[in-house]
Amino acid sequence: MTKKDIVRTISEEVGLTQQQTKEIVQKTFDAIIESLVREQRIELRNFGVFEVKPRAARKARNPRTGEQVDVPRKHVVTFKPGKHMEAKVRELDEAEIRRIIDTQSEPASTPTKNTPDDPTLPGGNAAPSGRWDND
Repeated sequence: MTKKDIVRTISEEVGLTQQQTKEIVQKTFDAIIESLVREQRIELRNFGVFEVKPRAARKARNPRTGEQVDVPRKHVVTFKPGKHMEAKVRELDEAEIRRIIDTQSEPASTPTKNTPDDPTLPGGNAAPSGRWDND
């Protein structure tokens, strides 16, 4: 989902124009960034906590040359999801487990022929579908 998708969804639900909604969303993001820079922490109930934390300097290795490199100390933004978000994500896991159990409990059907579009069958060569991050 992109910012444009968020704007479109909110605009349709609230009844504002997309331009008005875009300004509100952008102002919200700007306020979050400014608060992080100034106060180092934002706590949004039922959503989560954004926090700026220092990361210590360290020694790293360039994977291409093997040369040791000094990485300076820096600040990074971290996010810890709230209880509501954690519960919603947990529901995804539970739904996937139920789907796997349901799939395994169905009787296996014997394919009548090899179809080249089915990668699970011998000789199947279809490209994987979907996105890698939607496992």
